[in-house]
Amino acid sequence: MWWAASATGHWDRVLLPSPASVWDALTSHLRGPDGLIAVAYRSVFRLFVGLTVAIAIGTPTGLAMAASKLVQRSVGSLMVGLQALPSIAWLPLAILWFGLNERAVLFVVVIGAVPAVSIATAASVRLVPPNLVRAARTLGARGSVLYGNVILPAAVPGYIAGLQQAWAIAWRALLAAELVVQGARGLGHLISQSGADLDTPLVLAAMIVIMLVGIAVDFLFTLVDRRVRRRRGLLVTS
Repeated sequence: MWWAASATGHWDRVLLPSPASVWDALTSHLRGPDGLIAVAYRSVFRLFVGLTVAIAIGTPTGLAMAASKLVQRSVGSLMVGLQALPSIAWLPLAILWFGLNERAVLFVVVIGAVPAVSIATAASVRLVPPNLVRAARTLGARGSVLYGNVILPAAVPGYIAGLQQAWAIAWRALLAAELVVQGARGLGHLISQSGADLDTPLVLAAMIVIMLVGIAVDFLFTLVDRRVRRRRGLLVTS
């Protein structure tokens, strides 16, 4: 349908380039210091750093939410509110606080992913089967032994699913921030700059790279999830 629509000539080439021109832009801009591979690497590296910080903050916060009703009512409500707030809404404040630089971009990524990680952690712990906890207590497990040997391992599948959601939120927040912070020189910056130059094929080529990164990361999460579920006997095989 795309090829047929572009072939009619009804739309200007700037507005609707052909798939062939997008493919040419994709292949001709792959390499180089500002090529798609280098630009994608910078964005993925920022994502890794921001998501690592978000996991380090969100995981203990989620565990505290699951362990304490007081923390759930206070911090948990705050996390729900932060998750409802679009991450890009933090960008003006981040620019005021940190300037148009790398720290502003990373702040937006972290503040977008922390609520998702904490809520997913708390939910995965609460969804541990009660019969499993009762059985462990019957066998004498209490306190840290119960948490470390029973509850946390049983919560791992749900936790991984939460991380899968958190990374997608962080990825979207990162790209949105890169669209504004021109010094970031990531995929978002490339889309913004190419759009300003009316280079629509390169805009679409960068969007394709973003989709490919998303598919690759989701595939890695799927592999980890299947391995964890297989080890726990939770994977249904035909």
